[in-house]
Amino acid sequence: MLVDTEINRLEGVIIHRPDSGIGRITPKRAEELLFDDIVHLPKMIEEHDIFRKILEAFIGKDNVFEVQDLLFEALEADPRLKLILLDRIIDFEELPENMTGFLSELDNKLLSNLLVTGYHKGRDHILFDPIPNFIFTRDIAVTVKDHIIITKALKEARQRENYLTRFIFIAHPLFSKYASNLINLNDINKFPPSKKGERVSIEGGDMMMIEKEYLLIGCSERTTSHAFHSVKNILFEREAIKHVVQVNIPVDRSYMHIDTLFTRINKDDLVCFKPIVYDGLGSNVNVYTKEGLKKSYASTKDFFLNEINPNMNFIFSGDGETPYQEREQWTDGCNLVAVKPGVGITYDRNIHTEKAFKKAGYAVLPSNEFLANCANDSEYAQNLEKTIITIPSGELSRARGGSHCMTCPIKREII
Repeated sequence: MLVDTEINRLEGVIIHRPDSGIGRITPKRAEELLFDDIVHLPKMIEEHDIFRKILEAFIGKDNVFEVQDLLFEALEADPRLKLILLDRIIDFEELPENMTGFLSELDNKLLSNLLVTGYHKGRDHILFDPIPNFIFTRDIAVTVKDHIIITKALKEARQRENYLTRFIFIAHPLFSKYASNLINLNDINKFPPSKKGERVSIEGGDMMMIEKEYLLIGCSERTTSHAFHSVKNILFEREAIKHVVQVNIPVDRSYMHIDTLFTRINKDDLVCFKPIVYDGLGSNVNVYTKEGLKKSYASTKDFFLNEINPNMNFIFSGDGETPYQEREQWTDGCNLVAVKPGVGITYDRNIHTEKAFKKAGYAVLPSNEFLANCANDSEYAQNLEKTIITIPSGELSRARGGSHCMTCPIKREII
């Protein structure tokens, strides 16, 4: 597992297809479960399946990992850790202790589905709440070079996701050789609250390997300053990276993570929300080095131009115009995953952002055309350059997360 940049060719990624639990969310419970709306599940699945096919066209089916499949394989691999997982979940969900025996005797396929959806198919019985945000696999863990950081979500609604994530990275054979490089921020002995009682909470949408020696961490609605310093200290202690960067953004639902405000899609190109990233409204940046030095910048723009690339081109959501920039930032116009330098995936609904991409020299290609071209030419995806692929987003976008949110890269090409 190696990731040292946001833009190098993707070679391995974890995703999660929208599951039946999402179809059980009621309007009254949506906010509690951190979902902004109820969605039409069949359509959402259809849209996500297109997204997956695009990823597979670039990196192959065997390198696109479904998180529920990983959970099943981990359950099969380690019965001892499986029992520990079940005990923790039963305690958290406040179920009777005798449920351990019942759950442990289930077929692991059925159990993996139940642990994710909360629904027991055989008994037609709901045991747990759904965990709808599991489709946003970016948040569960982050690969920093050859280290894997298991994050720790702020909200209780994501706690079961966290238990399942920890289990997968500890028990699954795919990750066994990285055990010594696993950083589990949920280990209270290693990552306790601060002296003032501030806890460690951080989600993957606030962490970006923006450049080989630069890890960006947003301090936001979901990520605390104490979490930032906890991650910074352990990475410097392990000499894993030279710079850890604190990006302070407004505590606002619209800007939940830094990847709702900007993502890098090429060596010279960053797509972003102009008021905060370029104009610096309500935000600033602190750069820490492993030697103990600190530099500060008044805006994210100044940081990128001075630390990363003096020729960085800023492509604005909504083409930098109000009200379109606010509308399209909200529908994840800034939230793209790069599958290789200059090729990214985004939602098809952000039409003014598409104009900005075209002005910057990018082609905008609908997913159906891309997949048709791939069917006719096996090398089409590999030869594609400077292109933004758009995917259907009528339902996916209502969940408040884009293609960057829906991917957890675990391997990129190292150059």
